[in-house]
Amino acid sequence: MQVSLYRAVEAVFRKEALISLRSRASWLVVLMFALTTLSCVSLLMQGDVLSPRLAAAMLWVILFFSLLSGAGRGFADEEQEGTLMALSVYGSPQAVLFGKGIFMAVLLFALSLLIVPVYLVLMDIPVFSVLLLFAVLLAGTYGMAMAGTLLSALMVGAKAQNGLLAILMLPVLLPILLPAIVLTAGCFSGEAARISYLVGMLLYDGIMTLAASLLFDFLWYED
Repeated sequence: MQVSLYRAVEAVFRKEALISLRSRASWLVVLMFALTTLSCVSLLMQGDVLSPRLAAAMLWVILFFSLLSGAGRGFADEEQEGTLMALSVYGSPQAVLFGKGIFMAVLLFALSLLIVPVYLVLMDIPVFSVLLLFAVLLAGTYGMAMAGTLLSALMVGAKAQNGLLAILMLPVLLPILLPAIVLTAGCFSGEAARISYLVGMLLYDGIMTLAASLLFDFLWYED
C-alpha cells in the first residue's frame, strides 16, 4: 500500500514537472516580478541601512507576493486545460495532494534561493547564520506550498481565483510568516536564535500537512 502510494505520488510529481517545463514562461514571469520588486526597493532605499527586523519583514513580504502567484497554480492549470476530470478519475486524492504539494514546495524553495541572494546583495545585508536562514526558507516555503495546494483545490471553479487566494492565504500563513520574520531578523543581526520559533514553524508545517490530508478527500470527491 505504501509502495503504491509512493509511486502514485512520484507519478503526479513527474507530471507536474513536465507541465512546468512546458509553461516555464509563466514561472519566468514570477521570477521577473520578484527581481523587478527587488530592484525598485533597492533604488528607493538609495543606500540607506535597514534595521534587521524591517529588512526581514520586507524580504518575507516580497517572498509572499512573489510566491503567491505560483502557489495557486496547482489546480487552476488543470481546470483551464480540461484535465481536472481525468485527474480526479485516475488519480487517488492523497497522491494528487502530495504530488502537487511536494512539487510546489520544491519549486517555491528553488525560487526563494534565487530571490534571497539577490535581495541580500542589493540591500547589502549581512547574514550571520546561513544554515538557520536556509532552514527558515525551507520550512516557510513548504508551508506556503501546502496551504496554496489546499486552497487552490478549495477554489476550483470559483471566479477571480487569484484575488480569493490572496485573501485566504494571508490569514492562513500568518502563523508561519511571523516566526519566519523573527528568525530571519536574528540571522541578519547575529542575535541568538530562538529555536522555539523554528519548532513552531515545523509544527505548523506538520499541522498543515495533516489538515490537508484529512480535508482533501472531501474536497476532491466533492469537486
